[in-house]
Amino acid sequence: MIRLIAIDLDGTLLTDDKRISARNKQVLQQAKAKGIKVVLCTGRPLAAITPFVEELGLNQAGDYSITFNGGLVQKNDTGEILSKSTLPYEDIQRLIGLMQSLDLPLDVLSEEVVLQLPTSTNYQSIYAELNKLLTFQPTTLDGLKKDGLYNKVVVAYHQAYLDQQIAKIPESYREDYEVIKTRSNLLEFMPKGVTKAFGVAFLADYLKLSPAEIMCIGDEENDLSMIEYAGMGVAMANAVDAVKQAADVITLSNQEDGVAEVVEKYAL
Repeated sequence: MIRLIAIDLDGTLLTDDKRISARNKQVLQQAKAKGIKVVLCTGRPLAAITPFVEELGLNQAGDYSITFNGGLVQKNDTGEILSKSTLPYEDIQRLIGLMQSLDLPLDVLSEEVVLQLPTSTNYQSIYAELNKLLTFQPTTLDGLKKDGLYNKVVVAYHQAYLDQQIAKIPESYREDYEVIKTRSNLLEFMPKGVTKAFGVAFLADYLKLSPAEIMCIGDEENDLSMIEYAGMGVAMANAVDAVKQAADVITLSNQEDGVAEVVEKYAL
């Protein structure tokens, strides 16, 4: 029996115009009423998902969110942090050097603030266009604090150039960090071992649930780990091939209420 459903947002629960459809909302509210934990599991910070949490009524005692690609697990009603993983200052400096060599813009997420760093003289980050709910703060390279809190590093730029430069990243960086594309125009660096599966597994252990009792739904590369972890891994019809290949079930697309379809069929 499914007792927890972890759901990605962009390309999964949300339509292309970033809305939750009426059917998705209705079915997820039915799942919660049945006692199933409905958990938004996203690369975004909590501030960028709060409107969706409130719309779904997931802001009560017993509701949880997994943000920063598994780097933060929180209680939605109080904001209490159950698990937090961050990058040290030295790693931020190392990634700054990499982006300077690749001529790519760099954004560093520090809780609810995005620190915009001038690592590229030719290309400007498009992260503010992708996440309008966040606070953006231009920051100098020597303005970073050694004791600062750094959740993840983001490179946001148009796909063609981004993919061209990703191919140049030395393998050593993939060995030392989780290097994942969360959208076609978004590359992220997380602490090694910190993935959506890491966050879902932590919450499952906290709630004393087994993987067999968990459904995970997603579409992108950063969803792959939780799709593989879950007893029922679900890929959207619009998912990348790797996610589809790993999934137990392929549902309809994010434009066709795919989340509602699979939850109704297998959880309700």
